[in-house]
Amino acid sequence: MRISSAGPHRSVWSRWAQLRWLTGFHTRTLAPQGVTSAPGVLQQRKPPGMPTSVVSRPWGGRALHAASSSSQEVMLTSERYRVRRLPFSRVCDSDVAFFERMMPGRVITNPEELKPFNVDWLKSVRGCSKLMLKPQTTAEVSQILRYCYERNLAVNPQGGNTGLVGGSVPVFDEIILSTVLMNQIISFDKVSGILVCQAGCVLEKLNEYLEEQGFIMPLDLGAKGSCHIGGNVATNAGGLRLLRYGSLRGTVLGLEVVLGDGSALDCLASLRKDNTGYDLKQLFIGSEGTLGVVTAVSILCPQKPKAVNLAFLGCQSFAKVLETFTTCRAMLGEILSAYEFMDEKCMELVERHLKLSSPVTGSPFYVLIETSGSNSTHDEEKLNNFLERAMTSGLVTDGTVATDDKKIKALWSLRERITEALTHDGYVYKYDISLPVGKLYDLVTDTRARLGRSAKNVVGYGHLGDGNLHLNITAESYSHSLLDAIEPFVYEWTARYNGSISAEHGLGFKKKQFIQYSKASEAVFLMQRFKAMLDPKGILNPYKMLPSGS
Repeated sequence: MRISSAGPHRSVWSRWAQLRWLTGFHTRTLAPQGVTSAPGVLQQRKPPGMPTSVVSRPWGGRALHAASSSSQEVMLTSERYRVRRLPFSRVCDSDVAFFERMMPGRVITNPEELKPFNVDWLKSVRGCSKLMLKPQTTAEVSQILRYCYERNLAVNPQGGNTGLVGGSVPVFDEIILSTVLMNQIISFDKVSGILVCQAGCVLEKLNEYLEEQGFIMPLDLGAKGSCHIGGNVATNAGGLRLLRYGSLRGTVLGLEVVLGDGSALDCLASLRKDNTGYDLKQLFIGSEGTLGVVTAVSILCPQKPKAVNLAFLGCQSFAKVLETFTTCRAMLGEILSAYEFMDEKCMELVERHLKLSSPVTGSPFYVLIETSGSNSTHDEEKLNNFLERAMTSGLVTDGTVATDDKKIKALWSLRERITEALTHDGYVYKYDISLPVGKLYDLVTDTRARLGRSAKNVVGYGHLGDGNLHLNITAESYSHSLLDAIEPFVYEWTARYNGSISAEHGLGFKKKQFIQYSKASEAVFLMQRFKAMLDPKGILNPYKMLPSGS
């Protein structure tokens, strides 16, 4: 077996061969920057030297591929899934005139401009909204929702539109309320590490800002170049750092939210301890825009690690993947920050469709192990001891280690861009499952056997440290018969082992009817009561998250 090293290294790596960095190995390409915020917004709350806005790349990061396809290729959601429109009012000229008086220049009615915002990133669902609004402040969001509540107009909140379950785009003609211009950093406390910002700040831009201050965001996603922090909170996004820093339910300290009737709820606390009454923010974390529109977030950010190492290893079986995880968790302890796995099919798709080349080949499974800490010598010694154990015990058969930032990003791209590679392989049926770790890959094996040649590819990858599997099935095109073969089989299989049908993507439009596989009927009924109380007319993100008829 061979473990090679990339980047600056000490004598500890000298026994291993040079890393085979191939010319096709590169990091994710991002599109040019997009819309900037109007000057002057929230300037009174900006600390000296702080940037006034965090700018989104409308099709940056993971969404780059989405811009290349025409939304006309996507069948309307209402037709594909045979959905009936609820009795909401329809937008008329007087409504458009009201919004144009309220926010001149930030009301979009041009059908061509609206196209990309009516279609999800996967090109699997499409709405037909005729109006998009771009507020800049919580007060404007409040005015919009108050007016829509009185007129009974349905609203679809939208951030970076990187969701994978159809939750971020209209089903019919709902008004799109975009947070793209709500991109102000309000404050950052270097002592406590608490960041307060508007909901439309792009995750990657927030992380870049924090890195300059010696901190990082507590979450990291493949869609970080496009996704908004408000959308991350609304979907309770997990991602690559959850193993180390936990979920947003722990790191989000406060929220500012506008309810369906336009009333603003200010729970934007910057305290780590507050035991006064119910923790209301938890209602909105993971609510997918169905209970209120998140307009600002207070979040606890960890310090930026001074030493980061990344090992990319090959394993001959999933049992070895599990044993490698158990061993590295015991030996790396507090410096272990990520443990990701992917099967050989994933690597084949990344190489075929994105022309990326892996420095480690020929294994049925691969794992990415990241360490992050404050002392490079200490961390390298621990990692070296673990690799020696993994090598001598036969847990891994090949591998490479990167310590240089550029090469670390290149290795991460093999994992982060799997979703993008899948979209090039045809229509994608995506499943985001939580299971006991020992059962994770059994679902992939059983699904592959069930579908046989009716599916083009069945692949599995995910956050093994969190027990989170991303099961993906590709086909040449959408097929009702294939969908019927997959669902509810995948959900029944998951429920049999007490798993969750949505680990981090949410339920959105595509999975709302299957919530009973993970939640008891009493729990669903209580959710419906919360919805009725906070959004009595049901105008916020209708047709999403809760079963039809709720």
